Amino acid sequence: MDLLFEFSDPLGPEKVIGIYQPGLDLRAIVVIDNVALGPAIGGCRMAPDVTLEECARLARAMTLKNAAAGLPHGGAKSVIVADPRMPPERKELTIRAFAHALRDVRDYIVGPDMGTDERDMAYIHDEIRRSVGLPREIGGIPLDQIGATGFGISIAAEVAQDFCDVKLSGARVAVQGFGAVGKHAARFLAARGAVLVAASDSTAMILNRNGLDVQALAAFKDSGGSIRDFQGGERLSRDAIIGVDCDIWIPAARPDVITLKNVDSIRAKLILQGANIPASDEAEQRLHQRGVLSLPDFIVNAGGVICAAIEYQGGTQALAFQTIEEKIHENTLAVLEAARSHNALPRQAAVDLARKRVLSAMTYRRF
Repeated sequence: MDLLFEFSDPLGPEKVIGIYQPGLDLRAIVVIDNVALGPAIGGCRMAPDVTLEECARLARAMTLKNAAAGLPHGGAKSVIVADPRMPPERKELTIRAFAHALRDVRDYIVGPDMGTDERDMAYIHDEIRRSVGLPREIGGIPLDQIGATGFGISIAAEVAQDFCDVKLSGARVAVQGFGAVGKHAARFLAARGAVLVAASDSTAMILNRNGLDVQALAAFKDSGGSIRDFQGGERLSRDAIIGVDCDIWIPAARPDVITLKNVDSIRAKLILQGANIPASDEAEQRLHQRGVLSLPDFIVNAGGVICAAIEYQGGTQALAFQTIEEKIHENTLAVLEAARSHNALPRQAAVDLARKRVLSAMTYRRF
């Protein structure tokens, strides 16, 4: 019982739900962190090693992300303890069973995350009508397909140019996790003149100091290929990505990839946190001391949830991109200006901004 309250504070979590179905070996956790701003939106993550702690931390990140973005939604997260590479028929059954278990949970809107996609959201929508990131055929805006999160990261990078010694034109970029977020971030940054010099996935890293072909690498990954098999650069171990000589480093994989053990290996000047909770507090403090500008996850990677909120309200893809640009530009600028004026970490400035909005909204709630 103590574990359930280890992550609690005045913001939440409001409720923690455990789901278990022996016949399917379905084990899942839902953390609804805070709904003061409205029904919570948060992704459903599927991986064999997800935990309650990870789910609770990600749910809080969604509370802050949605509040910072000015969305009428609270924050939540769910995790399914399973291998997303299971046979498609079994995955559909698992996702549908998960959704059915949430049929009476009215304050959580499910979105895609690591290990889930628009097809899975369609199954959830079919079961309970409360999901986003749907296929176009049923009225959705497939945020991973269009690269909503990656687009937002590129907007944050544009703002950051005035706060660090990096200019996008000619900037060398390294991406850890060349998937739904990382590949689109690389694509949008390349359109602004940046050069992708390194990328990694779960199998390997590929390095080309003269620049990788972003479109070719993305197409190769989309076809089911792994970086270890891509031709076009020097192949190294996946963990070598941490020490690549670059200007911009983008963690777009799992949580907790930047720690005190490896933070001094980072050679970038600007870090754009594409993944949720990718760095420990101590590592971010160390980056700040070294003069590395690290932009917080829930500010720069909010493009996906902004797109999801626009979809939920019946908006268009064009409106989604316009809103992402406006909100991420505004919030990144506000955070960096506050951090500069108070000589504070960008994360602290961002947390202060988001918490203020949530606490204000909570004064209007009955409980």
